[in-house]
Amino acid sequence: MTPEQWESLCDGCAQCCLHKLEDEDSGDIFFTRVVCRLLDIEQCKCSAYEQRHILNPECVELNPEVVLRLHWLPETCAYRRLAFGDPLPDWHPLTTGDPGSVHRAGASVRNKVISERDVDMDNLEEYIQEEDE
Repeated sequence: MTPEQWESLCDGCAQCCLHKLEDEDSGDIFFTRVVCRLLDIEQCKCSAYEQRHILNPECVELNPEVVLRLHWLPETCAYRRLAFGDPLPDWHPLTTGDPGSVHRAGASVRNKVISERDVDMDNLEEYIQEEDE
């Protein structure tokens, strides 16, 4: 797969941009409603995509090897689905031809999150998502 083909798998959900907390005892991962400061929340796109790893060293570069180890990726993530031999969701932009389909399906973080610029990052626990979010 070419780099361009790999990049096209991204559905634009921006769930990978959510800050996550890990329980040190259980290893459980908890998603917060807080996203990276570089995310344009309305567009669900990184505002500095090419420089994201420089500006945010915690940003994970998704590649086929890493995807297999990132158990926190959502089950809807195309990278994860293909790595495990599952088909793309019906709403995936590659299936629909419409980049807005991910948002209409409710699979993106659009209008559900706040930027890390607007919160006290020392209190991320206050922003943990409930199971039904």
